[in-house]
Amino acid sequence: MSPASSTSPHGQSPLRTVQVLGGGNAGSSAHVRSLAAGLVARGVRVTVCAPVEADHTYDFTGVGADHVHVPRSSDPASVAALRAACAEADLVHAHGLHASFRAVLALGGRRTPLVVTWHNRAHAEGARAHLLRLLERRVAKTAAVVLGTTSDLVDRARRTGARDARLAAVTLPRSRPSVDHEDPDRLPPKVRAELGATGRPLLIAVGSLDRHRGYGVLLDAARLWCRLDPMPLLVIAGEGPLRPVLQRRIEDEELPVRLIGRRDDVGELLAAADIALLCSSWESRSVLAQEALHARVPLVATAVGGVPDLVGDAAELVPYADAEALADAVVRLLGDPERCEELRDRGVRQAATWPTEDETVAQVLSVYDELTQPRPLP
Repeated sequence: MSPASSTSPHGQSPLRTVQVLGGGNAGSSAHVRSLAAGLVARGVRVTVCAPVEADHTYDFTGVGADHVHVPRSSDPASVAALRAACAEADLVHAHGLHASFRAVLALGGRRTPLVVTWHNRAHAEGARAHLLRLLERRVAKTAAVVLGTTSDLVDRARRTGARDARLAAVTLPRSRPSVDHEDPDRLPPKVRAELGATGRPLLIAVGSLDRHRGYGVLLDAARLWCRLDPMPLLVIAGEGPLRPVLQRRIEDEELPVRLIGRRDDVGELLAAADIALLCSSWESRSVLAQEALHARVPLVATAVGGVPDLVGDAAELVPYADAEALADAVVRLLGDPERCEELRDRGVRQAATWPTEDETVAQVLSVYDELTQPRPLP
């Protein structure tokens, strides 16, 4: 780990940081927990401003950070709560567009440095897309540093007016082993039986049921692989506004697909799967892709956003919105055990190239020091 200081010079008090989180994204929430743990371990005082349900899920207080409940909305009460939490901060670090905009409003004209991490790209159409572009511009121009999790997010920040945009070292924190083999009720065969995939291939997709996830294309592909014997079962874990539409298609077309809602056992689902599927129109550092490679599960993913750089040659990549290419890739893998094993081995090697949690914390702390430590006189 590269050296980085955590306290002010000449015996002054430790650096005080506020992490602002919207709370709706699993990747950014896990990142903030990991970052908070690393900063606290280095003597930094950390306050996490996030909805209370985010603290219940990610336990920021459990790693030594303070937690302040700040709702996701940008109403005056939410901004006032954030402003009070940031009053004594040496530096504020916001994660995601909406959290970043709330931080801009809360800081007002203060000289407190603002660091922003863009973990993903906002998805919207029409008037809302125009509004999001205005928010992006306001945030990018206000932040001292914008950290993007992919090179195209860094480019987007620069085009939007950021004075300093850099590529972020962001890793997916490793959780406990996804399957406890001491518990026979959670072994892959048991999980497959619960899902209805005994004696047939199991395909897993995970993510909110939103338009940009590409689930309509995934259902088109499922119709194409119905000819296989045994017929694969596709299980989609997640909730969202498209659930009624997707469920109606599944029933009307009698597709071999199950919607199982939001789950907290994604690691166990992946451990039981034959193939993981990622079909989004855009992704940065996809949590599912990282978990699949760590779990040695072959991955078929769309070649969009940061996915190609993230997975390298350790996944089958297909064009977005091409149901036939997606179905062909799945069928090929199901019929080629050697290729699957090759992807498993490549996945382990690719995952070893990703930044570690220590490297991520060190990079962020070096940015903090750059913005808060006094500069020597020339």
